[in-house]
Amino acid sequence: MEVTGSSGGAAAAAGPCAAIPAEHMAFIRQVLDRVGDKWSLLLIAVVEAGPLRYTDLQRQIPGISQRMLTLTLRQLHEDGLITRTAYAEVPPRVEYALTPLGRGLHEIVTSLIGWATDHHDEIRAHRARATAS
Repeated sequence: MEVTGSSGGAAAAAGPCAAIPAEHMAFIRQVLDRVGDKWSLLLIAVVEAGPLRYTDLQRQIPGISQRMLTLTLRQLHEDGLITRTAYAEVPPRVEYALTPLGRGLHEIVTSLIGWATDHHDEIRAHRARATAS
């Protein structure tokens, strides 16, 4: 059952989405998509130890390309989750750190990463069984 919100959009009648105004739902989905992608989750977890330089981040996140690191850092900065501090030195130095908003997300992110790590073997076995059938 759906309820029409004040903006004419559909809102959930029950469950966790019911507390979200219909006019906020599209933005909430964008935020969840942004912070829920694999590179954002890993960057938020790693930057907590910051401030860290770009090359430090690249070393601590195996498999991330320069393009994805740059894009993800830019997006997290735009959303106010990390700071980017450039120092006028030769060669130039840029450091990244979590903002208070990003620190609030850090515990959630590390819990999710820990859960994925703890259940890695179990999930892998389920996938193998599903593929075999």
